[in-house]
Amino acid sequence: MKDKIKKLAKERNAIILAHNYQPPEIQDIADLCGDSLELSIKAAGTDADIILFCGVHFMAETASILSPEKIVLLPNKDAGCPMADMIHPDLLMAKLETLPPMPVVTYVNSSAAVKALSTICCTSANVVKVVNSLDADEVLMTPDRNLARYAAAHTRKKLHFWDGCCPFHDRLSAVDVKKAKEAYPDAIVMAHPECRTEVLEIADIVLSTAGMIQYAKTSGHRSFIVGTEIGLLYPLQKENPDKNFYPAATNLMCPDMKKITLEDVAASLEFLIGQIKVPEPIRIRAFKAVQDMIAIR
Repeated sequence: MKDKIKKLAKERNAIILAHNYQPPEIQDIADLCGDSLELSIKAAGTDADIILFCGVHFMAETASILSPEKIVLLPNKDAGCPMADMIHPDLLMAKLETLPPMPVVTYVNSSAAVKALSTICCTSANVVKVVNSLDADEVLMTPDRNLARYAAAHTRKKLHFWDGCCPFHDRLSAVDVKKAKEAYPDAIVMAHPECRTEVLEIADIVLSTAGMIQYAKTSGHRSFIVGTEIGLLYPLQKENPDKNFYPAATNLMCPDMKKITLEDVAASLEFLIGQIKVPEPIRIRAFKAVQDMIAIR
């Protein structure tokens, strides 16, 4: 199956992207692995005709926003994101009517239609920079309340929160982390900004998934407790075979990130199944919000 995928990708002039949370066999056949925005930016700079994104729906949309001239494929269209589904353009417009005029900072883990209504987007790595770059005293952050609380702790601006979250990061508790620290007392605790404040407060360092991989690679520490989706353990261990990585809890698994199979990838490439195309009026507005964010990365 892997040989078939490589052959099809070459014939189609396709680049295969895999998010860090994808299953090991999917990451192994990818040309690039990493954070969703990082992957879309890199793919946009290639001469590939097709971007096949092994991730979830909003990630493929972001690739379409940045590469409108390319065919973007999501091998399994049922792969969605519960957090992205917690906000809708109509709900966002209704929320804005209840607030004084203010910019909207939207996490990239959101639909293209929501991005299109936003002033600027952000990632988990640059959220503080993005918020502080705005010439406004008050900001609405969507859709992740935990990421907004993290940003609020690092800015003087008043942040209004959308009440959304990643259910899997949100379920990690301080009790879980303390148990992991008792089991592995010499390990450094790395936590994702999508985790609750109580978790971030006891973590040794707060990082995005790409940040965790980079930190583990350059750190002199040998053991790490990983406070994010368990799929990240695979690239961490692969990049650092001489170090130890332990999940902060065993239930941090996103089913949507595990939906794409090798069979899905092969069928998508062979028959161009799962095409994602953001309508141009939405794409243009969403592109500005994404591009403005990229400019201050």
